[in-house]
Amino acid sequence: MVMQCLGAICGAGVVKGFQKGLYESQGGGANVVAPGYTKGDGLGAEIILAPLPIGFAVFLVHLATIPITGTGINPARSLGAAIIYNRDHAWDDHWIFWVGPFIGAALAAMYHVIVIRAIPFKSRP
Repeated sequence: MVMQCLGAICGAGVVKGFQKGLYESQGGGANVVAPGYTKGDGLGAEIILAPLPIGFAVFLVHLATIPITGTGINPARSLGAAIIYNRDHAWDDHWIFWVGPFIGAALAAMYHVIVIRAIPFKSRP
């Protein structure tokens, strides 16, 4: 958890360094409770709703990929296991667990830009 936090801090610093204007206009990407909601609403949403889609998505991915690859889905986890196990066959297909998630992330980003942003929505009054 500590390293994840350090990585997030470094990542935010990189974004700030390369995209200063966008970084400032988007509030640095910092999460805040939206106007019209209480802090309790925000806390409740994070406690109850945040784990559901993430947990369900990870569960479905595991069901589908355990028999195929043992379910990598996180390059850092795959790397750590391969380094500690340190057998040749652990490295034979290791590139898949880096290339796959990065291509998937790029496709998801393109989907978001092309499809999700194209859907009009009404903001709350």
